[in-house]
Amino acid sequence: MLADPLSAAISPLIRSDGRPVEWVVAPGYVPYEEAVAEMEARVALIAAGEAPERVWLLEHPPLYTAGVSARDDDLIDAGRFPVHRTGRGGQFTYHGPGQRVAYVMLDLNQRGKDVRGFVRGLEQWIIGSLSEFGVEADVRDGRVGVWVERKGPGWAREDKIAAIGVKVRKWVSFHGISLNVEPDLDHFGGIVPCGIAEHGVTSLLDLGVTASMDEADAALKASFVRVFGAVGKSPSAEIEV
Repeated sequence: MLADPLSAAISPLIRSDGRPVEWVVAPGYVPYEEAVAEMEARVALIAAGEAPERVWLLEHPPLYTAGVSARDDDLIDAGRFPVHRTGRGGQFTYHGPGQRVAYVMLDLNQRGKDVRGFVRGLEQWIIGSLSEFGVEADVRDGRVGVWVERKGPGWAREDKIAAIGVKVRKWVSFHGISLNVEPDLDHFGGIVPCGIAEHGVTSLLDLGVTASMDEADAALKASFVRVFGAVGKSPSAEIEV
């Protein structure tokens, strides 16, 4: 296993009171509209001090989302899957089966009030999760998300393995990250992912790592704790944890 590359700059992201974050795993495929409505409601409760922070892990049915910076020209095949316009940062992204989406609802009032530091924390969370599978990943200047470098005889390229798109309201975050575990990579062909045409996308499976979603979740949880602090189960009996 590779070491998780954390720096002192990220330490304010751990709450001083040690209050755990709810860690929730949704069964089945969650429709996008329902996920957004749930996030909106939860963010309001967190901002009001009426609910704990939450990380919500789920899968969506195949769809495209367009962030606030999305360019219409980057939607190559508008009829392929449903397209959802959303208030998160970023451009076009694909979500679908085999991809772990993590919606991150954290109170940045308790975590330094530093949006850039928060995004760096999300990056290190993903990088640390991938290191659990021996996958070396990093970030690139001018490119959002997490990337892996791939090499072969006479060739080299960089592919994106995880996307990041967040929004902050009253210093509470929502939306979050998506990690490609074993999605159908052909589904990304209907968009220019995150507006970057000169690079491709990859997944754990595409890199030769056979990992179940449960194993990916375990890696995400271990790395999250290192970056953001303690997690706990949801009290809801209706949600698989």
